[in-house]
Amino acid sequence: MVGVYDICARVQNGFRARLGRIAVPETKLNLAVSRVLYNQGFVSSVTRGTHLGFDTTYVPTTNLNVAERRLWLSLKYYQDDPVLRRMSCISKPSRRIACTANQLQTLASGKSWSIVKGIVPGEIIIVSTTKGVLEIQDAVKDGLGGVLLARAG
Repeated sequence: MVGVYDICARVQNGFRARLGRIAVPETKLNLAVSRVLYNQGFVSSVTRGTHLGFDTTYVPTTNLNVAERRLWLSLKYYQDDPVLRRMSCISKPSRRIACTANQLQTLASGKSWSIVKGIVPGEIIIVSTTKGVLEIQDAVKDGLGGVLLARAG
């Protein structure tokens, strides 16, 4: 769960500042969340690099360079408006919200469950499952439950 709130804040602040690219620390969780955002069309590309810029050739991450490794996300805009208007955490370190497959299906259909509101068109929920980090529709299709990480739309 470490870092979900960090990538949410960085992505949302990048869109609010109308930046072209943002850098987030290179972790497995940030890579998985970035992959979901890319697959859903909220960012135009995800590139590995350092704190100075993206890599032109492959550089492996080692114990010596792990502190300076970053993922560079190219933010997407449509007619000068950000594609992603809001990204917020659902689960926090002090409050993890786990759902079964049936509860995820309820959320995916637009109905509220517990303290979580259902999704509306154009919005996604990112879920951490046993098969990795997935978008809520993919988790429902696979019949998986998991921890709700973030909401983006």
